Amino acid sequence: MPDYTALDAALSAASIPFKTEEPMRLHTTFKIGGAADRYIEISTSAALQTVLGALSHAEIPYFVLGNGSNLLVPDEGLRGAVLVLTGEFKQLRLLSDGRLLCGSGASLASVCAFARGNALSGLEFAWGIPGSLGGALYMNAGAYGGEMKQVVSRVYYVEENGAPGVLSGEALQFGYRTSAFTDTKRVITQAELQLQNGVETEIAAKMDDLMQRRKSKQPVELPSAGSVFKRPEGHFAGALIEQCGLKGCTVGGACVSEKHAGFIVNRGGATCADVEKLIEHIQNTVFKETGVQLEPEVRRVRI
Repeated sequence: MPDYTALDAALSAASIPFKTEEPMRLHTTFKIGGAADRYIEISTSAALQTVLGALSHAEIPYFVLGNGSNLLVPDEGLRGAVLVLTGEFKQLRLLSDGRLLCGSGASLASVCAFARGNALSGLEFAWGIPGSLGGALYMNAGAYGGEMKQVVSRVYYVEENGAPGVLSGEALQFGYRTSAFTDTKRVITQAELQLQNGVETEIAAKMDDLMQRRKSKQPVELPSAGSVFKRPEGHFAGALIEQCGLKGCTVGGACVSEKHAGFIVNRGGATCADVEKLIEHIQNTVFKETGVQLEPEVRRVRI
C-alpha cells in the first residue's frame, strides 16, 4: 500500500519541496488534468536519488513531467507522484567541438537560444516546439524535417532503482516519436548534443522563419497538446482530417482546430474525456472514409 506519510517525512527531512493535490491543468499546455497526489520539485542529483529511494520505500509510482506538452492528463488526476526537474537539471554548458551538455529539465526554447548564441547550427528545427529537452528525447521530437536523433550523441539517465546509466548511438533506439526511454521509468538527467559551427545571424534568420511558419499554420493562440496524431505512412493526418470535413468539430470544450486540423484545441473548460471522445470520433470517421487508421501522438498520462 502506498505510504504517503513516509514519503512526506522523507521529503521534508531532505528539504525537498512538494505539493499535495496539485491540479495538473496548471502544468500542461492543454490546460487539462485533475490533481496529482504529490508534485515534487527536484533540483539536484542528490535530491533525485533521495526521491527515488523514498518513492520505492513507500511503494508510490511516479511520472516525470517536462513542460507538459504532448500530454493528456485524466480528469480524475494521478494517483502517485509527479516529478519535476529544476535547478541543476536546467543548466546548459558549452563543451568543445560544437558540443553542448544540457540538463533534461531545460526547455527546448532555451537550448535552441543557447545554441544560437554560441553560433551552433543543427537545432533550428526545434525552435517553437513547446517541450523540455527530456520530453523531446523521450519521444524523439521533430518538426520541419528535423528530429532530435540528428543532434543527440549521448543521454545520461537514472534507473528507477537509482542506478546511473548512459546511452549513445544505436542504443538510444530513436524511431518515429519513440526512443529507448519511451514507456520506461528511466529518468533522463542530461544529454550531449553535437552541433555544427555556423553564423549566428543565419541561424537566427532560419529560426525566425520557422517560428513564423509555425505561428501562421498552427493554433498557438489556444491551449493544445501539439499534433494529436502521428503521421500515417504516405499521408498527413491533418489533411486526412480536413478531407473528412472535421475542422471545427467539437465535443464539449474540445475542438478540431479551424487553423490546422491536426490539432485539437481547448476552447475553454475542455476535459480529458472531451478530448478522448473527439479523438475516437476522428479516428472512426477517418478510417471509415479513407481506410487510414490514425494513431495518437499525444500521450495519455498513466502512473
